[in-house]
Amino acid sequence: MRISGETRDEILQYQRNEITEHHIYRRITRSMKPGKNREILEKIAEDELKHYRLWRSYTGRDVKPDFMKLWFYYIISRVLGFTFGIKLMERSEDSAQAMYSRIDRQIPEAEAISRDESDHEDALIRVLEEEKLQYTGSMVLGLNDALVELTGALAGLTLALQDTQLIALTGSITGIAAAMSMAASEYLSTKAEETSRNPARASIYTGIAYIITVLVLIAPYLILSNYYVSLCVTLMLAVLIIAFFTYYLSVVKDVPFRYRFLEMAGFSLGVAVISFLVGFLLRSLIGVDV
Repeated sequence: MRISGETRDEILQYQRNEITEHHIYRRITRSMKPGKNREILEKIAEDELKHYRLWRSYTGRDVKPDFMKLWFYYIISRVLGFTFGIKLMERSEDSAQAMYSRIDRQIPEAEAISRDESDHEDALIRVLEEEKLQYTGSMVLGLNDALVELTGALAGLTLALQDTQLIALTGSITGIAAAMSMAASEYLSTKAEETSRNPARASIYTGIAYIITVLVLIAPYLILSNYYVSLCVTLMLAVLIIAFFTYYLSVVKDVPFRYRFLEMAGFSLGVAVISFLVGFLLRSLIGVDV
């Protein structure tokens, strides 16, 4: 079948996308244990290779994968989990499916490939069972509690103590004690629920999420000398943490980003403002001068 030069250029881009995603899936599966997840991803990798060969039959050319894209999604999958990496990559296929519809009159197979891409996403949603995602609730609990409690505590301590080193020391003690308390509470709560989740792992995920958040929020007070600037940087870091984790959840859980981000950021910043005012009032009423 004769195709225009413009269509051939588009197909070459599709070809490159398919071979790139084939190699991404193959690399991810090499680091996975044998099981259902691996079998599904291997099947999808083969489908991507099949699509590549079909496009090649029209262009008559071989193309190399996009190595930057390949390594980007592979590293993302290794660091943040294969569910996040793969679903993030699959999101880009929505635009590819729209492009397929432009050429399906010239190339009938384009519609079949578009259906395959949709089936991939549905299959991923149905069958991927990553251990990390079983404990997402525990991480959210630790992260949310740390953000709300510590931003509030640091805001109050900033005005009450007005010394970066003293604020950092007090905030660290408060944060570490709260992290251990939250981890213990999550252990007992998970054990009482009698779910498939391991209570010890749930408590570890909660504690780690809490402690990492504590370290990030305390850092400005250890680096900067002005306590007001430190508080502003801490609040900005809190918003960035909320944005990152909310986006992560929106990808792996397919939930709306905007509402959850605004809700969580509103709670954290609202508590910080109230605590700042409480610190001001207590310092004025008690007359303590540190």
